[in-house]
Amino acid sequence: MGGVLIFLMGFLIYLATHLGSTEMAILFNELDPADTKNIIAQLEEQNVPYQLHKNGTEIHVPVSDALKLRVQLAETVNAGSVVGYEIFDKAQSPGVGHDIINLQMLRALEGELSRTIKAIDNVKAARVHLVLPRREMFSREEQPPSASVIIRMEEKAKLNPKQVEAVQRLVAAAVPKMQMKDVSIMDARGTLLTKSFDDDEQMQMSSNEELRRDYEKRLINSVQSLIEQSVGQEKVRVQASLEMDFDQVVVNKEVYDPDAQVLRSSTTIEENSHTDEREPIVSVEQNLPDADAKNVNQVTQKANRTEETVNYEISKEVISQVRKNGVIKRLSVAVIVDGTYLPKPDGSREYIPRTEKEMELLTTLVRSAVGYDATRGDTVEVINLPFFNPDELLALEDPVVFMNFTKQEVIKMVEGLCVAFVAVLVILLVVRPLIVKAFEQPETEEEERLLMAQSEELQQLTGPASGGGLTESEQLEELIDIAKVEGRVKASSVKKIGEIIEQHPEEAVSIIRNWLYSE
Repeated sequence: MGGVLIFLMGFLIYLATHLGSTEMAILFNELDPADTKNIIAQLEEQNVPYQLHKNGTEIHVPVSDALKLRVQLAETVNAGSVVGYEIFDKAQSPGVGHDIINLQMLRALEGELSRTIKAIDNVKAARVHLVLPRREMFSREEQPPSASVIIRMEEKAKLNPKQVEAVQRLVAAAVPKMQMKDVSIMDARGTLLTKSFDDDEQMQMSSNEELRRDYEKRLINSVQSLIEQSVGQEKVRVQASLEMDFDQVVVNKEVYDPDAQVLRSSTTIEENSHTDEREPIVSVEQNLPDADAKNVNQVTQKANRTEETVNYEISKEVISQVRKNGVIKRLSVAVIVDGTYLPKPDGSREYIPRTEKEMELLTTLVRSAVGYDATRGDTVEVINLPFFNPDELLALEDPVVFMNFTKQEVIKMVEGLCVAFVAVLVILLVVRPLIVKAFEQPETEEEERLLMAQSEELQQLTGPASGGGLTESEQLEELIDIAKVEGRVKASSVKKIGEIIEQHPEEAVSIIRNWLYSE
């Protein structure tokens, strides 16, 4: 009745507290303290009841208002104390100085960068600190800007090196005159994620080393996937080593080809001259009449001149070459291929090496896959060796020792038997005595009651003389004292009954007969 009363009272209290209350639903969970503060302030302005759970990281509101409030307060979530360019939405008062505006601009830039970094997957929170030093008056030196970024990730999530570099480039590109080496990134545990470089040259060297390792991985994966198509999965291992030249080279060449001539210009001058001259002959006839026509000597002169000028243009090739990417200087590839196995009747396997022709074909495939070039000293080695198989080693270590059971199985069975034996000992030596002791006291009390009843019956049959000189009150007191003695009640009672039977054998026989014939 008391239990039913308590249950009814608790049920009535439950009904009074829950039926009269409004059903609540989750508005937002996993909130930052700053976000919780902003959301609570807006809920109190709208007179909306709310409840806080999980140390203030979860807010509950009435079910009817949950969807509407979730849409209205979406911008508040994950904003916290981070302020972006919305700081300039409000009109600035005329008295605000230039220093205050610069400070607000810095704060807005930090907030926008924090929000952008939080957009990366598994990034829970981010904080950006920018240092934009001013140039001192009458100073030629100018300190470069720097930035510090703290990123808090989700549980069991980490930023990979490429994501860290992306965050560096993001921050450096958002701030004028900022270099990537001046951006430091650390996680919530205080671990520095960026590599410290003294100058751009060290950063370039690190980038070149990563490029070399990536190229090696691509070669290994391509060769292994190609050979596995022929020999099978887990039958080939590949290792590659590259020597690359990352020197930036600028080459300017002018090449002249004398065999490739081009006619540029040709000039030909030809001169022809013809002259007829008459010279008088000095003689006697010259004094005769009509001597002019007869005493004249006819002289004819002809001249020809040809001049040719030919200009040729010799072919010229101008080469300007700029090399920035790395060039492979030397390539070394080592490939180990497992052979084939033939099962034996006893369960073991016999190793069979591959043929020389097959190994030559595999070597040709590897050389074609990696771009083998003998002129630069490349080496490609494909070797056939048996692979280590741990299963076979275990099979050799665990031979059959007893009734088709291995050594490990026999050990497990022995362990199981030992555990069962210990359990039996615990039951017999610990559990059983406790159970016997728990039920021993009631059995002892029942025996004492029966013995007392028998003693009274014998006393009635034997009369006063059987008391051994004791009165009835003394005998009762003696029985009470015997009942108080633990562990000796049964022995004393049997001894007492034995003495009574020795003194009155006939009466004892009569009582036993009555017991035998009674129902």
